[in-house]
Amino acid sequence: RTIRVWLKRDSGQYWPSIYHTMSSPCSAMAYHHDSRRIFVGQDNGAIMEFHISEDFNKMNFVKTYPAHQNRVSAITFCLTAEWVISTGHDKCISWMCTRSGSMLGRHYFTSWASCLQYDHETQHAFVGDYSGQITLLKLEQNTSSVITTLKGHEGSITSLWWDPVQRLLFSGASDHSIIMWDIGGRKGRTLLLQGHHDKVQAICYIQLTRQLVSCSADGGIAVWNMDISREEAPQWLESDSCQKCEQPFFWNIKQMWDTKTLGLRQHHCRKCGQAVCGKCSTKRSSYPIMGFEFQVRVCDSCFESIKDEDRTSLATFHEGKHNISHMSMDISRGLMVTCGSDRIVKIWDMTPVVGCSLATGFSSR
Repeated sequence: RTIRVWLKRDSGQYWPSIYHTMSSPCSAMAYHHDSRRIFVGQDNGAIMEFHISEDFNKMNFVKTYPAHQNRVSAITFCLTAEWVISTGHDKCISWMCTRSGSMLGRHYFTSWASCLQYDHETQHAFVGDYSGQITLLKLEQNTSSVITTLKGHEGSITSLWWDPVQRLLFSGASDHSIIMWDIGGRKGRTLLLQGHHDKVQAICYIQLTRQLVSCSADGGIAVWNMDISREEAPQWLESDSCQKCEQPFFWNIKQMWDTKTLGLRQHHCRKCGQAVCGKCSTKRSSYPIMGFEFQVRVCDSCFESIKDEDRTSLATFHEGKHNISHMSMDISRGLMVTCGSDRIVKIWDMTPVVGCSLATGFSSR
């Protein structure tokens, strides 16, 4: 139930400077660096605002916002509009005025709202929920309108990242996968990335180096190379019989009767999307250009078409050695902070991994 500030001492070690005990467990936080304002969401649905002194040795309480009826899941602060925007387990997004502390508007979803990203320039909010859906909303002073919904994940949305420069949205989910949505292209282009063994808990896109950093609950850290032309995974085709050998699937009773054969189980080739039987898809292969860093089922003809160089990984994988539930990147310094259910906070030097040799402003250590 505490919020703590840790300062780096001359010895290089971090020591607690100040801490504040809250009335309810803390569930989300947003820190605005320039104004030194901290917004802390709690399990009871309230958001508390604090102001940190210049020397980071004093924390002054500002006000409490009655944002939600249940646990706050994500917060963002918009300085230009003076809005604090949040999502919660009461299935809604709320936006409140930080000058008056009053509620401006709410929009309700059919599932718990689990994560949030906000485009400050266009006032568009992206909200991921537990049903696996992402809703794009336009927020006005007292109203909101739904622009579109994005459906592609098979599990609850656990993390979102919005890049306003390229207008790309990245989503991580409990189905262990990441999807890149090309919002700016308006062509509905999506890229699937599969390289984690557990639910993806946090993501961060580094626009300067075209890299995506993702963390999963099992401690896996992946750095994806997005500076190449990737292929979209195909839509799975539907068929009553194998599209290679034409043997019927088990629900195709007519063809089974006509050919006096037993129906087969349906599978799909991850490379071409065709519906195939097990005998026509005995091979497994990775195919990183399509986001498959693991070996996945492919039909025999697609397996023959994949060259050895096509299997070269387009991501690097690292072990965080603790359950990662939250991650934050300081891109200017190449530093990453992770924390997990083990109550440990780790600070990572990511400069060897995320291209510090490029002219990105990273300082080599």
